[in-house]
Amino acid sequence: MRHDPHHSSIHHAHAVRALLLATTIATCATPALSQTAPEPAVPLASDRDSTQSVEGTAVPMPAVSDLAAAPNPSPVSSSKKVRLIGKPQNVVRSGPGSGFAIVGVYPKDATYTVIAKTDEWYNIRLSETESGWIHASLCKELDDLSGLKYQPNPRLYSRTGSYTLAGYSGAYAYDRKSNSLVLGGRLGYYVFDRLRAEAGVSWTHVRRPAEIVESLFGLSLEAEDFHMLFYQMDAVWELLPGRQMVPFVGAGVGSTIMLGRSEPSLNFGAGTMLFVSKRTAMRWEVREYRFDSGPGAARITNNNVEFTLSSEFLF
Repeated sequence: MRHDPHHSSIHHAHAVRALLLATTIATCATPALSQTAPEPAVPLASDRDSTQSVEGTAVPMPAVSDLAAAPNPSPVSSSKKVRLIGKPQNVVRSGPGSGFAIVGVYPKDATYTVIAKTDEWYNIRLSETESGWIHASLCKELDDLSGLKYQPNPRLYSRTGSYTLAGYSGAYAYDRKSNSLVLGGRLGYYVFDRLRAEAGVSWTHVRRPAEIVESLFGLSLEAEDFHMLFYQMDAVWELLPGRQMVPFVGAGVGSTIMLGRSEPSLNFGAGTMLFVSKRTAMRWEVREYRFDSGPGAARITNNNVEFTLSSEFLF
């Protein structure tokens, strides 16, 4: 048979094309055939389960909101509760009896913490700053309340670690003979629930009318008109800590600056704080300041009385 060169070259071209096509298919198919199962993706920190292994045991980690320090004061009141069962509304009064004023009307199935109990009346906490009394027929005990009893001023909070800031005004009796306005402020810190450390500064303008003063040179008529600045460091002891109404006593040392001289002083007094909310209080007190003044042998002891009313803030 006669060999046709042209026909042979056509067959050769077709064979090359077929070889190239097979190579391309094999190349494309190889990664797919050799691909293994994908490794699990590493979760982000925000997607991980909030647990941490400690000796093989999963320990839940607190959420970010739980890590934030709880603000003082923290509640220490009872966690015993009642559920309202009256239909359709439940009357809450201001005291343990039907003769007291109505505080509000609350729906069925609402749950409240019980503060105290007297006879057939429960003292329930309606909010952080409000409470009321409800009759036993209108609620159901969810806990054993046999140990609760009525307390006129129950302990509600622990204020340890809280700071206090106050501004005050009042009257200042210089040497118990002259009355003047006094203005001041104080910063405090609760070391314990009963013990509070305070630093304060005050100002007053003493005006005392002319009076007869005896001296080495005889009698003279003298008047006094001067500004006085005094500051002190005090320790305050609360008699009923953590309550809404807190009586206290306090004492401290400081210095009185007047007429170009600085005189060391002592002070002591007592008062009461009334918390109108968890972080706001009104405070009134009476305090006596004692210090010596005057030159040389003519020095005298001054007994000064201060009456003040202040607004106090906890943070």
